[in-house]
Amino acid sequence: MVATDAAHALLQLPSVVIDSYNVELRDKEGFVGDRASNRAFRAILDDWRERLERVVGEDPLGEVPSREFSKKKLDKLLVEGDPEAAGVVQSAVEDFAQELAAVVRRFLRLKGWRDTERIVVGGGFRESRIGELAIGRASVLLKGEGIDISLVPIRNHPDEAGLIGACHLAPAWIFKGHDGLLAIDIGGTNIRAGIVRPNLKKAPDVWKAEVWKALLWRYRDDDPPPTRDGAVDHLADMVGDLIKAAEKEGLSLAPFIGVGCPGLINEDGSIERGGQNLPGDWESSRFNLPERLRDAIPEIEEHETMVVMHNDAVVQGLSEAPFMQDVERWGVLTIGTGLGNARFTNRAAERGKNGERRSPK
Repeated sequence: MVATDAAHALLQLPSVVIDSYNVELRDKEGFVGDRASNRAFRAILDDWRERLERVVGEDPLGEVPSREFSKKKLDKLLVEGDPEAAGVVQSAVEDFAQELAAVVRRFLRLKGWRDTERIVVGGGFRESRIGELAIGRASVLLKGEGIDISLVPIRNHPDEAGLIGACHLAPAWIFKGHDGLLAIDIGGTNIRAGIVRPNLKKAPDVWKAEVWKALLWRYRDDDPPPTRDGAVDHLADMVGDLIKAAEKEGLSLAPFIGVGCPGLINEDGSIERGGQNLPGDWESSRFNLPERLRDAIPEIEEHETMVVMHNDAVVQGLSEAPFMQDVERWGVLTIGTGLGNARFTNRAAERGKNGERRSPK
């Protein structure tokens, strides 16, 4: 397959079959996934603060708006803060865990999510202690109801998982003679681009892949906000800077760029829906990000550039594939600006001597 014929959003990959992704469940209140997002947690925290101020006339967290509390600050309040301030944060974590468990129940009723054995939770919320506690509490709630499923935090740092997963989009031959590949993770508030080293000499199934270098652009902080074309131009510049960094260090890059992007991705690389949080109209029939990237970076080390794009939750989940070989069916939820989701079935689980599947440690 030459670069210009690269297919995007394939449902059958070398290690997994993608049973479902980018599901947009609705109820009378709107999108179900919105109940388990970063914004949802802040809303729950606000609700507890307002209740206390209304009843006792005092907010234990003071006058700072909830949106201005970093995850690190909330973690510190939970561990070291005034008991009532810690109690407010803990109450928000509990309520959010209840919402997360409710969302998981809805997903498990879908045909594409039946018989799911484990769910990996990624996204920005997971990188905090409050996020880990909410994940653990939701898992306990589900098991307490007799639902035999585990919710676990994603193994790699969420910022890196969305890049590492790109290795699973690349054909095996692309790694031969190369030290790394380019990966892009597009989110609702920022864009990250990096170089991933698959480290196939350490482990043939890329389970020891690591990010060698990464660049971050928080485009939501820009004033004025970028246009769609401006965002793509900036992204191309980021990739160009990474290529120069690799050349400077003598790192050989494969002629491949793996992209994770929100939304339902068509086989031609266009976005059918789900790109509403991105800057500008990314769902236009006249816009195709992989084509734009190929135009900007037509060659890498004198070889035609191949660009493959998939949904960002799918790509983040793929980073966990090597560690999911002890189950057959598993999913990923990414808690960020929204709730990303994907469900996988392993194509060929590695068997131990007794016939049991096993995962790398």
